[in-house]
Amino acid sequence: MGKNILYVVQGENHPSLYSYGLIATDVNWISQKEMPSVFSCTAKFRYRQPDQSVTVYPLKNNTCKVVFDKPQRAITPGQSVVFYDDTVCLGGGTIDEIIKERNAL
Repeated sequence: MGKNILYVVQGENHPSLYSYGLIATDVNWISQKEMPSVFSCTAKFRYRQPDQSVTVYPLKNNTCKVVFDKPQRAITPGQSVVFYDDTVCLGGGTIDEIIKERNAL
C-alpha cells in the first residue's frame, strides 16, 4: 500500500494469494487481562471459515505474531483474526500485516 501498487493474478489458488503468518494489533483477550505466553490454538480470518491451526507469539503493546500451520489464502490487513480453544473464543485482534515468506517467520 505504501507504493500504491495493486497485484492481479489468475486463479484462486495462485501462490501469490497465500501467506505464512500475520501480525495482529489491538489484541484483546476475553478470559485473561494479558496475552499468555506462546501457545497453539485455532483461528479464523473470515466469517464461517473452518478453524485453522496456528501458533501465537506475543509481542509488545497488545500485538502478536500468528504463524499458520498451513499457508492461508487471502489474508487481508484490516480484517480480524479470532482465536479459539475448541468452541471457546479466546480473543482476537486486527490484522495489521501479512507475512508472505516462510523465511520471514
